[in-house]
Amino acid sequence: MISDLLAPLDLAFWNIESDRHPMHLGALGVFAAHSPTAGAHAADLLAARAAAVPGLRMRIRDVWQPTAPLAFGGAAREPAPDFEPLDHVLLHKPTADFHAEAGRLMERPLERGRPPWEAHVLPGEDGTSFAVLFKFHHALADGLRALMLAAAIMDPMDLPEPRPRPAEPPRGLFPDVRKLPGLVRGTLSDVGRALDIGTSVARATLGAQSSPALTSSPTGTRRTAGVVIDLDDVHIVRKTVGGTVNDVLIAVVAGALRRWLDERGDGSEGVSPRALIPVSRRRPRTAQPQGNRLSGYLIRLPVDDPDPLGRLRAVRTAMDRNKDAGPNRGAGAVALLADHVPPLGHRIGGPVVGQAARLLFDILVTSVPLPSLGLKLGGCPLTEVYPFAPLARGQALAVAVSTYRGKVHYGLVADAEAVPDLDLLARSLAEEVRVLITACTP
Repeated sequence: MISDLLAPLDLAFWNIESDRHPMHLGALGVFAAHSPTAGAHAADLLAARAAAVPGLRMRIRDVWQPTAPLAFGGAAREPAPDFEPLDHVLLHKPTADFHAEAGRLMERPLERGRPPWEAHVLPGEDGTSFAVLFKFHHALADGLRALMLAAAIMDPMDLPEPRPRPAEPPRGLFPDVRKLPGLVRGTLSDVGRALDIGTSVARATLGAQSSPALTSSPTGTRRTAGVVIDLDDVHIVRKTVGGTVNDVLIAVVAGALRRWLDERGDGSEGVSPRALIPVSRRRPRTAQPQGNRLSGYLIRLPVDDPDPLGRLRAVRTAMDRNKDAGPNRGAGAVALLADHVPPLGHRIGGPVVGQAARLLFDILVTSVPLPSLGLKLGGCPLTEVYPFAPLARGQALAVAVSTYRGKVHYGLVADAEAVPDLDLLARSLAEEVRVLITACTP
């Protein structure tokens, strides 16, 4: 019996990966160093603690057992018998530019024969700070699960005890016959939902109004950048205009893209790229290795609107429309279609699906949750944290955002050849917040 098969969406992430489009999440954490050797000490701590975290010892192996027909062609998690933490925790030479190093390291796919994660420790040249770039394969963890795994090797925190959850039986290969009537009804409902999503996907691929700046031929190169803004400023805008914090953060991206396109000479007139906004279908207290549970909303970013408050209202209206429909409907829910594909279908169709992302959306804008408590490593406080999302094939830019201790951190990942001016876009994000604040001030 195979008890830890990858969930369908995990399997999809595992199979759509290529050398030039690795499917790992990233997070660059910057720590205040209390001594010039703090980075080396942090690397020792991470390696020592990783050995005690079961989730970090899990590798992914292919399943080709004829005796497991429902799993044939799939993959499963299992403990790596030869797990060596020093293969995953790597100490680098001092650097003056954490993002330059992070971009270079984000290019490299994780080794698939061992647990698919890495922690790269980057000491700062001035000795006052160091950074850690965490990489987790999306098949091993979604954003919430990656956070839990990374937190497990940080300094201990006083966290509330999780509520007890009923034990789930191991996933076998055949369903309980007593549940078959319900499964049949559920399957018919799922088929209807899949057809609805498929129709919405087909409609979403029509009439695209993106910019060539957001598309890219695969080069395998990566650049990263980050920007920090005050959460209080975001709340000022939200309280003035309405909507949610997330609405404001997405509108900031729309305004920054407009300014970036205009400044680089590409022009923003008539540009309204399709943004995929992932939606987690998992509750924070259930962050167990049960597989990715994601849906998404698909919206048009009003890049062509010259009015900053008009852009925010357009984002708010689009998000409200998606929320009213729910995360199980619409083109943004395309990830749910993975549940309707058998393992062998993921294996065969993965490369094709990987090339189809650019047909559905032009840019990913995702939010990654972080705890409000201060994190430390070796007694060194975490001062900045930039989340990084995977870059889909044919796309030039992905945006991830996290709030941490009163600050909003935008993490940008781009194809280095397609977006050589990523720092300009980062500055545009900060400028857009100032524009919104001014627009909200009487």
